Amino acid sequence: MKVLILCTGNSCRSQMAHGFLQSFDSTLAVCSAGTEASGKLNAKAVEAMAEAGIDINHHTSDSVDKYIGEEWDYVITVCGGANENCPAFIGKVKHRLHIGFDDPSHVVGSEQFIWSEFIRVRDEIKEGFYKFYVEQIKPQL
Repeated sequence: MKVLILCTGNSCRSQMAHGFLQSFDSTLAVCSAGTEASGKLNAKAVEAMAEAGIDINHHTSDSVDKYIGEEWDYVITVCGGANENCPAFIGKVKHRLHIGFDDPSHVVGSEQFIWSEFIRVRDEIKEGFYKFYVEQIKPQL
């Protein structure tokens, strides 16, 4: 089963979703990418995932172009705000889904507030992707 998780920058939400989904089932082939990949991971996203026991430090921020030629069982977009454009994937896909989340990397305020938003979004991503895994992927395995 192959799953591609898409976002714009591929530095935060898609990386967290990638980490969680892979942690639910190591036999899944999970990748993440962005239409405007930043080339680096968001340090707070890496830290938030480490706090949850998942190491995403080895992930890379890749352009969606890297995966266009492949076939995917699922392509999932995770951008969430109304002012964000979710990337379109023109490759071969069996199922396209959108599971949107706020972008904590754009939050302003105190360090404590910003960190709390990373934790909130991380936990929402875990819940959303666990539901996806249990309801859509697990029945197919």
